[in-house]
Amino acid sequence: MPRSGSWGGRAIESIVAQAGDRRVALTLPFEAMLLLVDLDGVVYRGADPVPGVAAVLAARAAAGDDVLYVTNNSMHYRADYVTRLSAMGAPVSPDRVVSSSRATALYLREHQPGVSRALTVGAGGLERELTDVGIEVVTAAAAAELAERDDLDGFQAAGRPGAVVVGVDPLIDYARLGVAADCIRAGALFIATNRDPVYPIERRLRPGAGAIVAAIATAAGQEPLVSIGKPEPLLLLEAASAVGARASDGIMIGDGLLTDLAAARAVGARCILMLTGVTSRSALAALAPDERPAAVAADAAELAAALDRLATDASTP
Repeated sequence: MPRSGSWGGRAIESIVAQAGDRRVALTLPFEAMLLLVDLDGVVYRGADPVPGVAAVLAARAAAGDDVLYVTNNSMHYRADYVTRLSAMGAPVSPDRVVSSSRATALYLREHQPGVSRALTVGAGGLERELTDVGIEVVTAAAAAELAERDDLDGFQAAGRPGAVVVGVDPLIDYARLGVAADCIRAGALFIATNRDPVYPIERRLRPGAGAIVAAIATAAGQEPLVSIGKPEPLLLLEAASAVGARASDGIMIGDGLLTDLAAARAVGARCILMLTGVTSRSALAALAPDERPAAVAADAAELAAALDRLATDASTP
């Protein structure tokens, strides 16, 4: 990488990134930043990449920034994102993707070490993330089938789990809700991966984890002990901790006022709000001055400029 000067005694890197249909020069202080990057609405929209964003992130990673992807999506295993993001040109490895499922697993391992078995209401990604940290998983589907077959209480059918972990389950049914509620009433910890009310798929919305959590909470008569995903702080805290950093030192790059911006504020981090997803300029304009993000970007070129500016601000003596 060519050197182009110095800033406060630090080397300056001059990098060129492709942002949409134009090339963007980034002049970066040689001081790494922690970038906490949302996925849907920022790096891609549905099946389509947001033009130029992957290239900007690749340039930042090449300069030494630590790029972590943080998503409320609880359905997929972190390694599942690698192929998709790599194909877009984004810098990625499995340990740099922290979904709400991964953060939930880390939370249980670190803060609830007594939980050795968990009932999951969710998809395969949630099961694999919990298994990776040594938690024995029984699915709500398996427990519901056993409860029905042998006429058992759901807690017994599930093997007396220490926790019930709830995310998006596209095959949710009455029996799965029932065994989850049974376990919570019997004393299992109630953990929500996130409380998003809806889950976006191509061209339409489906019930999100929050809708399933609400149904179980109503049946069990108990709210979750914690919700891991944004806007709560735990997803960003667990992601930053996984790389030995502090979330408050990070820069959240997201498209949601009620999720990404709110989570950044909860941990004391700066936020670049992208207008490539769910937030409109009118919604942004309605924010009070003390609630506004550190920067706003409508496309990859503006994201590159915002990151360059924030990096320079951070490096000013």
